Amino acid sequence: MDENPPQIMPQMAPQMTKAAKKSAPAPKALWAINPAAPLLIVGLGNPGSGYAYHRHNIGFRLLEALRTDVSFPGWSVKFQGLTTTGMLGRTKLILLQPQTFMNLSGTSVQGAAQFYKVPPENILVIHDDIDLAPGKIRFKQGGGHGGHNGLRSIDSHLGKNYWRLRIGVGHPGHSDQVAGYVLHDFPKEEEKTWIFSLLAHFPTLFPTLLNNDTPGGGDFLSRINRLLHPTPSHPLQKKDLNHGL
Repeated sequence: MDENPPQIMPQMAPQMTKAAKKSAPAPKALWAINPAAPLLIVGLGNPGSGYAYHRHNIGFRLLEALRTDVSFPGWSVKFQGLTTTGMLGRTKLILLQPQTFMNLSGTSVQGAAQFYKVPPENILVIHDDIDLAPGKIRFKQGGGHGGHNGLRSIDSHLGKNYWRLRIGVGHPGHSDQVAGYVLHDFPKEEEKTWIFSLLAHFPTLFPTLLNNDTPGGGDFLSRINRLLHPTPSHPLQKKDLNHGL
């Protein structure tokens, strides 16, 4: 055996020409596995003014904040829901608020997904989560519905391979109290603190999930959670909240 084998020089990656750069495909979110399809962003909630500020409706509120911030057209009635489409950078987004009431959300999501040919891995569902403390945000693909009837309905129509942005609303302490808890307004103190901050900052931070984000939403999550739960040495300043509302 040769004691001094020849050194193999690594090949240099070819430089992309200007023409190739122009024809390069639009960047996609790292969580959108199918780059040929648009992204369907679903906010869960119940229709009607009486439900508007319930814990269960935080998905509706975040989607409306996003729609307003990116200046998408007003809502149209389609797929048993309210929907609008537009481009965020070079990424096509379809926003959907099912109007079927929570328990039947899957019929609306399935209708939109089939029409726009969106596979489950290109769907993000924004929903309340009682298993997370108020204001805690998590991002994941698949998993159980955790008793959430909106997710249960979507699972039955599309399977579990879609993505979820879980917005913590806290737990009432006993399973018998869950229905009344999620179908109740947030306390005024929470509205004035983390919910106000979330609605203000979510639209401006959302693009980090679409372009150059770390896998699993790491950059987005770290930034949004820092804003919602500032450390004592970096208190949330009033000037930091005056965005988008």
